[in-house]
Amino acid sequence: MRPIQIRKSPHHSQYYRVTSGIHFLTICTHQRKKILQNEVFHQTLLQLWMDSNHWIVGKYVILPDHIHLFTKASGKSSMPLKDWVYYWRSRFVYSHSNSVSKPFWQRDFWDTQLRRADSYTSKWRYVENNPVRHGYVENSRDWPFKGEIFVFENR
Repeated sequence: MRPIQIRKSPHHSQYYRVTSGIHFLTICTHQRKKILQNEVFHQTLLQLWMDSNHWIVGKYVILPDHIHLFTKASGKSSMPLKDWVYYWRSRFVYSHSNSVSKPFWQRDFWDTQLRRADSYTSKWRYVENNPVRHGYVENSRDWPFKGEIFVFENR
């Protein structure tokens, strides 16, 4: 019998410096509660991301228990990625303090800096099909909780 593997905590080397390029993030709800598929939550997240002066969001998909998004530093600030994520997550909870329980988000998140020229496009193809793989819709075009705020060049 194989031992159960315990996931390691994510290593965020860019916390102490702002790096150029596109970062792929996965942010989960606490205990993977399926509570994000909500148009009000969707609009709140969009507003928080659009109001950001530190990191800008490209394409994203909001699933019931997690979010996938692509982001990059805006060039206007040197705020570490971890601080930015913690900031908008806390603002989200504050905005919905009467309707969400705490903790709302998992303590940490996963991130990867994309390195290859085709990474953004290929990673997006995979991410945009998540609602289909999870059985929420038959076609990814039918999933209402996704979009693109800023267009990133595929470098």
